Amino acid sequence: MTKFTRRSFLKISLAAGASWAAIPGFAAQDSSTRSRIPGANSDLRYAVVGFGGRGKDHLEEMREQKGTRLVALCDVDRDTLSYQVKRAEELGEQVKGYTDVRALLEDKDIDVVTFATPNHWHSLGSIWAIQAGKDVYVEKPVSHEVWEGRQLVNAARKYNRIVQAGTQCRSSQGIAEAIDWLRQGHMGKIVRARGLCYKRRPSIGQVSASQPPPATVDYNLWCGPAPLDPLTRTRLHYDWHWVWPTGNGDLGNQGIHQMDLARWILGEKELSPRVLSVGGRVGYVDDGTTPNTLIVFHDYKAAPLIFEVRGLPSEEGSKKMDRYHGAEIGVVTDCEGGSMVISSYSGAVFFDKNDKELKRFEGSSSHFANFLASVRSRKSGDLKADVLEGHLSSALCHTGNISYRLGTQHSPEELREAVKATPDLAEALGRMEQHLTANHVDLHATPVLLGAVLKMDSASERFIGNHRANQMLTREYRKPFVVPKHV
Repeated sequence: MTKFTRRSFLKISLAAGASWAAIPGFAAQDSSTRSRIPGANSDLRYAVVGFGGRGKDHLEEMREQKGTRLVALCDVDRDTLSYQVKRAEELGEQVKGYTDVRALLEDKDIDVVTFATPNHWHSLGSIWAIQAGKDVYVEKPVSHEVWEGRQLVNAARKYNRIVQAGTQCRSSQGIAEAIDWLRQGHMGKIVRARGLCYKRRPSIGQVSASQPPPATVDYNLWCGPAPLDPLTRTRLHYDWHWVWPTGNGDLGNQGIHQMDLARWILGEKELSPRVLSVGGRVGYVDDGTTPNTLIVFHDYKAAPLIFEVRGLPSEEGSKKMDRYHGAEIGVVTDCEGGSMVISSYSGAVFFDKNDKELKRFEGSSSHFANFLASVRSRKSGDLKADVLEGHLSSALCHTGNISYRLGTQHSPEELREAVKATPDLAEALGRMEQHLTANHVDLHATPVLLGAVLKMDSASERFIGNHRANQMLTREYRKPFVVPKHV
């Protein structure tokens, strides 16, 4: 293969900048490119975009799938890209290296693209790939805002592309069988589904001035549709999760998996008609802006979906996390006859009202294998996590965050008074207060936010009577990295 050198990198970067003056050219591509269907016996040629973190798993798991061939890699970090290109060469793979995803998507010899970029690139990169005739596996959350997620669904449908969301719990036979068993009525009526993300998130530190981005990173491409703002934290990579322009907090990072499970359990196919959040970033002062402690209450008519985020330990100085019904990260579904607890990616356990184990389901399979089988069948219905499912669950995270961001500080007494008419929310708030007290957080000195109560027209995915909240369903995209209004 062609050696990937600094000279070739500069050549690729310059070529990409010159050839991408007009992005709408995607939609005008030759229809034969978009409609080409890989044969059942031919290799699916794939590219991976972004592999500083989860993307490394994409590479390894895709390599394990029969009938696939890695042909391209893309990352805005030259060192990261160079390392993976070299490793691919050592494995006997002939790959092209790109720093700009737009240049990669011009390659007609790519069938499938997987995205493991930061959240703010998920929808735009996937839409561009769809318009370029590719099938897509996109990491969770599939969007950074609600509107762009719906645009991604619209693009997948318009161009008849196979788009899998990276919510891999959907490929767990154990979980699927458990949910089916629950819906058969064995545990009685579902009372509530509670998602849990009790995951330690220490301070990311504070800087007194803007920091230089890593010299190996094309910062303009890294920011993409987000504002090209100075870097105001110590670390560019990963800590983007904890600032709003690029991340969605742990609700949209780890929590999206459990949000998706909870919605699946409830069988809800639309956004909730009402949402309210309570929380804050407490226990330390740093450059992060997303909450490390949060309760989200999605007021579905049949049964509420409650979500809890805790980034602090069980108590100050501890390395342990709180547990709820034995789970740190998972979903606890309360029913008339007991509860179902999902605390892994591959199964569920049922308990009676006395916490005696009743039944256990286990087993999981490859989410990537399901995606590739669906690419070959050309049936989006074969997907375990079709993009529509990914959009709805991602959007529940976003609407919860919007409620929080529109909130105002209140004393503990005011918070209790505000939620006392909703017993499930009041109970969650009481446990949250105990948790923060154990971490020496004084809610009088550092009050948390009581989010805005937001009502939604679930059909249109627009809030009712709140202009500011509706503005936050999307963002002002930075040209030329703009999610198209007409996909």
